[in-house]
Amino acid sequence: MEKNTPLTEALFYILLSVRKPNHGYGIIQEVEKLTEGRVTLGPGTLYGAIQTMTAKGWIRIYSAETDSRKKKEYIITDLGRAVFAEEIKRLAELLYNGQLMWGPKAVEPGEPGGKSQEQS
Repeated sequence: MEKNTPLTEALFYILLSVRKPNHGYGIIQEVEKLTEGRVTLGPGTLYGAIQTMTAKGWIRIYSAETDSRKKKEYIITDLGRAVFAEEIKRLAELLYNGQLMWGPKAVEPGEPGGKSQEQS
């Protein structure tokens, strides 16, 4: 497993979107939904990322019915879950250390900074 390699936002959300079987258009839709439209994946970005992650063993084809119009579905692998877990740990460290900006008050989840900036 590659160490200390931060995931791009696109890779992060693609891996999250294939925690259950999902096809390309479904991944695009789920990423848009999860980010409330802030992140929009184009087909080129998506399929380039899928090729890369498949080659690295992070995801695999779950199903591909070639005799019908059903699209290929992808699912995360155990290695992909391990990579995702490492990224979550890295992001948690960033958030924890970022609290230093506002002093010793712990930041509650969803509360970007704890104290208001006027209190600083």
